[in-house]
Amino acid sequence: MVSLARRLSYLRRRGPRRPWRSLGWLTLRLARGGALAASVFMLGSVLLVDLAGSFGVPPSILMGQRALQGQDVRREAVKLTRISPHLVHAVIGAEDSRFCSHDGFDTEAIREALADLRSGARRRGASTISQQTAKNLFLWNGGGWVRKGMEAWFTLLIETGWPKRRIMEAYLNIAEWGDGLFGAEAAAQARFGVSAADLSPRQAALLAAVLPNPNEWRVDPPGQYVAGRAGTLEARAGVVRREGFAGCVYP
Repeated sequence: MVSLARRLSYLRRRGPRRPWRSLGWLTLRLARGGALAASVFMLGSVLLVDLAGSFGVPPSILMGQRALQGQDVRREAVKLTRISPHLVHAVIGAEDSRFCSHDGFDTEAIREALADLRSGARRRGASTISQQTAKNLFLWNGGGWVRKGMEAWFTLLIETGWPKRRIMEAYLNIAEWGDGLFGAEAAAQARFGVSAADLSPRQAALLAAVLPNPNEWRVDPPGQYVAGRAGTLEARAGVVRREGFAGCVYP
C-alpha cells in the first residue's frame, strides 16, 4: 500500500503526460540511428573502395545473382596491359566518349537525356563508365532512388580515389557479356577463342556492341542489328584512338 501511495503521489506531481514529448524523444532516437547508419555506410564504403583499388576487383553482387539463377559464372581478372587497346577504344566510343574529360558524371549527356524525356523522344543513356563501374562492382541491377543515390556516392569515391586507368581496368573486368561471362578475358575466350589481349578491332567492336543488353544480343553469330552497330563502333574506336579520347588510359 505504501508503494502504491508513493506511486500515485509521483504521478500527481508529474502532471498529465504530454504526447509531444514522447514524439520528440522518438524523433531524436530515429535521427541518431539514421546518422549512425549513414556514418557506418560512408566509412564502410570508403574502406571497400580502397580495398578494391588496392587488391583488385572482387566478385560482384550480380555474379552471385547469376549463380543463384543456375548460370555457370566465369571470370578471369587480368591487368589492363593484358586487354587489347581495341576494346578500350571501342567501349569508350560505345559507352562514354567523354570518359577522360568528366569527373564521373557527364552533365552534357544528362541534359540531353532530360531534354529527350521532356520532348517524349526515345530515351538515351547518360550513365558513364565510372557510374557503370560503381554499380556493377558494388551494387545491384535495377532502378530506384536509393540505389541511384548509392551509385552516385560510389562513383564519387572511385573518381576521387582511383585513376581513370584503374576505373577502366575494373570496368572491363566486371562487365557482363551474357551466359555467365564476366570480364573481357572470359568473354574473349568464350566468344572468339582468343585472349583479351589478342582481340581484333572487329572482335572488340562486337563485344562493345552487346554491352547494353548482353543476355539478349549475340556476337556468335551477331544478328543484323549487332553487326551494324559493331561496324559503327569500329569506326568510332578509330576516332577515339586518333583524337586522343583515351588519353587518360594511355597517356
